[in-house]
Amino acid sequence: YSHYLQIGNTGNYAYEDFQSDIRLAQEAHIDGFALNIAYLDSANNWGVSSMFKAAEAAGFKLIFSFDYAGNGPWPKDDVLDLLRWYTTSRAYFWHHGEKPLVSTFEGPDQSLDWVDIKKQVPVFFMPSYSSLGAKKALLKGDVIDGLFNWGAWPDGPNAMTTKVDASYFDFLKSNGNKPYMMPVSPWFYTNLPGYDKNWLWRGDNLWWDRWIHVWYNKPEYVQIISWNDYGESHHIGPVLEKAMVAFTTGRAPFNYALDRPHDSWRMFLPHVIDMYKGLAPVITKEGLNVWYRLNPGRACSTGGTTGNHAAQVQTEGNPSDFSQDRVFFSALVAGNKDLVARVKIGGADFGNAMFDSHPADYVGLWHGSYPVGDKTGAVTVEIVKNGATILRLVGRTIDASNCINGQNNWNAWTGGVWASTGVSAVPVPIAQQGCIAGSGQDNYLSKLCRYTCAFDYCPAGPCYCGLMGKVTSAPAPKFSAGYPNPGKTCLYTGLCSYVC
Repeated sequence: YSHYLQIGNTGNYAYEDFQSDIRLAQEAHIDGFALNIAYLDSANNWGVSSMFKAAEAAGFKLIFSFDYAGNGPWPKDDVLDLLRWYTTSRAYFWHHGEKPLVSTFEGPDQSLDWVDIKKQVPVFFMPSYSSLGAKKALLKGDVIDGLFNWGAWPDGPNAMTTKVDASYFDFLKSNGNKPYMMPVSPWFYTNLPGYDKNWLWRGDNLWWDRWIHVWYNKPEYVQIISWNDYGESHHIGPVLEKAMVAFTTGRAPFNYALDRPHDSWRMFLPHVIDMYKGLAPVITKEGLNVWYRLNPGRACSTGGTTGNHAAQVQTEGNPSDFSQDRVFFSALVAGNKDLVARVKIGGADFGNAMFDSHPADYVGLWHGSYPVGDKTGAVTVEIVKNGATILRLVGRTIDASNCINGQNNWNAWTGGVWASTGVSAVPVPIAQQGCIAGSGQDNYLSKLCRYTCAFDYCPAGPCYCGLMGKVTSAPAPKFSAGYPNPGKTCLYTGLCSYVC
């Protein structure tokens, strides 16, 4: 529901830049920005006041996300000053129209401050205490009205699951049915030694996978990470050179955001957001969104970048084993079961690329990828319907030798194109769909989840949904009850009961 914006990057903005960000977000059907503000950041006064002025004029919504990690904890009185001043703005979003919604990035040690804050300014408090996890975060007292989770990326060279989301759904439900703000992000790569940051998490299919998770699990709120955090490479807003302060303060070895536009990740947001909200958005034009890395994973030095991060209690590895050398693409198409994707890299012939996913009744978003292998050169992706090419994108060159300072840039390049002719088609609403394909956390669970998810039983803890569509009935059970083998965890209980 709400979008994330890092105010610290806006110190060199003109007022027109705030207006432009809001206009682009509204075009993407984003309802609002969550304004991440660090204590004593020099950009706060100008950035916050300008953003509220622009949002009020545009009918756009904003919430505060107080950053307790960037420059240290916020003093309670400073928080109160901002809340008193801005929550009365018509641009400030109120949860269910009753209380202004406020979030944080960390700050669990200051949770008691919010007892007094909420007495003086009655807010709806949904912090991100992700360092604690859902269970321990909820033990921080009665101040918690809901939770936001920062865990938007997979652990290891794996697809993203909904394991962490499940813990939030479960504990929030058992503690008064409180709302959950689910994170969605397309990518993660950071190389800022000034902040002791140099790692990546797998992006690849993440932008596609995560929206399927949202559609299936239906959280009350969704926060996209991020609009303009260039230092972590997950921005979907425009790349503005005037906003590159993180690369200087973070002593980056090179600027890995320049020349890596991410705007095309916004192309299909109107469709996925409207679907999430239960609408059936009419498709009036077909489009193609493509993304990939420009340097093959083992072409250059890693630059000290790791896959995973030990400080997150994760096993680190070579980043080329995490981020795959593939061309990823999504297409918004008005229905044809014989749709074909073709990819050409350099002087090689076109190769047929498999679609991993297609929408119900073939109307909506299709997704797939194509292996780069040892090929280099310009990338061309075509979508072919009934033997005719309806979409064609010529992207940037994949180059094994053009490495800045001999280091790999693990950021993604994205591109997109719309068809020149119009169409008219309506997708099947999410309310009429269910999960028809999925998998699980490990090899054992995956076998069970692949079966149960095909029939719309895809519990978010052990399983994760990978495709939505029209649900078919499961075969009649063979036994009256089923149970896990001795030693298996409770994750197996519901699955075994369903399968047997």
